[in-house]
Amino acid sequence: MQTFTFIFLFFLSLTTAVQIYLSLRQSQHVRKYRGAVPEEFEGKISLKEHQKAADYTQVKGSFGRMEALLSVVLLLLWTIGGGLSLLDQFIRSFGWGELLTGTAVILAMGFIASVIDLPASLYRTFVIEAQFGFNKLTLKTLFIDTIKTTLVSLVIGVPLILLILWLMESAGDLWWLYAWVALTAFSLLMFWAYPKFIAPIFNRFTPLEEGEVKQRIEALLKRTGFNSQGVFVMDGSRRSSHGNAYFTGFGANKRIVFFDTLLKHLSPAQVEAVLAHELGHFKRKHIVKQMLLSTLMTLIGFATLAWLMQQNWFYTSLGITEASTYMALILFMLVSPVFTFFISPIMSLLSRKNEFEADEFAAQQSSAEELISALVGLYKENASSLTPDRVYSAFYDSHPPASIRIAHLKQQA
Repeated sequence: MQTFTFIFLFFLSLTTAVQIYLSLRQSQHVRKYRGAVPEEFEGKISLKEHQKAADYTQVKGSFGRMEALLSVVLLLLWTIGGGLSLLDQFIRSFGWGELLTGTAVILAMGFIASVIDLPASLYRTFVIEAQFGFNKLTLKTLFIDTIKTTLVSLVIGVPLILLILWLMESAGDLWWLYAWVALTAFSLLMFWAYPKFIAPIFNRFTPLEEGEVKQRIEALLKRTGFNSQGVFVMDGSRRSSHGNAYFTGFGANKRIVFFDTLLKHLSPAQVEAVLAHELGHFKRKHIVKQMLLSTLMTLIGFATLAWLMQQNWFYTSLGITEASTYMALILFMLVSPVFTFFISPIMSLLSRKNEFEADEFAAQQSSAEELISALVGLYKENASSLTPDRVYSAFYDSHPPASIRIAHLKQQA
């Protein structure tokens, strides 16, 4: 084995061990406090609902640990085990040329990975989610969704793959900069197009009906100076009983979207408070900041890949017998998460900071008390754990733990 092989195996082992350790910490902590509702939620969430959330968290954690171990095995089979090399040799035998061969290898690998993941995906949806009363998805809808996802991915993904691979092969030493510009432009285009052209392929979006909710929302939008192309209700109940709301798009395609499941459980004042929180992300420029950070990380990633693809050890250490630009791209996408896992707490910290700022905006423009009530309702309906482990939360949670977030909002009130 070469030096980088040992480095890769070391970081893979370390990352996996930390993931399992954090998951076990979370499970133990949630189980420890399963027997009593936290004081700040007494009278708002019943013991039965609290225990359901704890059980839901533990079941998902247990299955997640098995998936993590399986993903390690699959990654080793793809790389050091020679799976990628075999797939590459098979597709090379058709003699299609470097560009088409690379695209075919990427598509074939994606298809194989999707087939391998299918049993786990079915189990999550039709066993775990169904066990706790969340799944509304039918096999028919799943089949249709899969066909739609595949077609949309091919229509959008194939031209992008061809463009990136062509730049890698033909644009000289600065290909990584051109590829970064191309991917950034593509991402902006997708962010603009998604709400109007892509999302409706999978869900039905209807304008919010007249009534108190709409009146409150229009008043909130007016006093915050926010212009959008409308407020829409999405038929999320076709697939799950989980509720959510989000802001999407930019420019003329900005949209505010509520899941129909969320509107069923919240009062008009609570809906207004939730929307004020979402508008807080826009007004505090969180979306722009996240896009800039993502763009910077992508630039660093492309620059790193440009150096790695010139190093023969990068291929041979990971089981590849014949170096190529597309194989460098595939290897980088496969192994980079192993080396970047430990920046997760930083990203989660930034995300939680944004959530606090959005809550503060909501408290100023709407009502902290109503947002607290709405959050408690969402915790209950989504079976969110009220007692997460602090270390686990620091790594994974994009939102502050329930008790900390509620306490912060009470201060704002």
